[in-house]
Amino acid sequence: MSGASTIDIAETSSGKTHRHENFPVASFLIAPRHRGPILAFYNFVRAADDISDHPTLAPGDKLALLDRLEAALLQKGPDEPVARALREISRERGLSLGHARDLVTAFRRDVTQLRYKDWDDLIDYCRYSAMPVGRFVLDVHGENAGATWGLNDALCAALQIINHLQDCGKDYRGLDRVYLPLDTLQEFGASVEMLALPAAPAPLRAALTKLAGRTGDLLAQARPFADRIADARLAMEVGAIQSLAELLTRGLGVADPLSEKVHASNAQFAFVGALGATAALLRRFGPRRAAGGVS
Repeated sequence: MSGASTIDIAETSSGKTHRHENFPVASFLIAPRHRGPILAFYNFVRAADDISDHPTLAPGDKLALLDRLEAALLQKGPDEPVARALREISRERGLSLGHARDLVTAFRRDVTQLRYKDWDDLIDYCRYSAMPVGRFVLDVHGENAGATWGLNDALCAALQIINHLQDCGKDYRGLDRVYLPLDTLQEFGASVEMLALPAAPAPLRAALTKLAGRTGDLLAQARPFADRIADARLAMEVGAIQSLAELLTRGLGVADPLSEKVHASNAQFAFVGALGATAALLRRFGPRRAAGGVS
């Protein structure tokens, strides 16, 4: 019998908060009235993520806890504080719970699917693990889904894959998860087992470089995103995230994430983010601005 019924979800917490993320989450750029729903969403998602990433829980226990968390969100089971907070603020603001449920689907997949056969398989994972995050934030701001969701999806998928590339060694060694598409590894003669090495050999480096390039393509698709957003403060936040993502992707194109920490320093985070936010704001006053975006 699963021991999940005796486990307190709060006990699975990693202690991470939105301040530990690679990219801004509800930063000061976001209007105060919108930060509450975003942080409630983040806290729910963080609880689900911590369950799926827990180093000692059995897979069956993880799935049972994820089921319990989703049931609490839907008021169909025992109450959980993070589920109640998101449910109540979503009800107040008329927000869908579907985005949070998509994330739970992704975390179930983290427990049950440890390999991805190709790029399309990975993007399908991002459809549940990353894209709903941005869609929720857009909904909080009342943005036009038709004008923004496609660009949001490209950016969010890129952010997710950046994390996969940064943590590819840790994910394999700690959780036996490999998000790098297997066909790309095979294309360059790389193997999954190379991810356990202290430094990436040439075949793995070549595969990682190709994946960084494909991530750069996603970021190129996402570049008009900030200019399609009606809320100026959210547009600045997206501009900051876009610039930071481009910086990290360039780094991943030349660095070895097995032997190097490919992350932005605090100074880079502040400087590059500020440049991106400022550029997004200035473009809103440019002479070529057109309805629904920049022509």
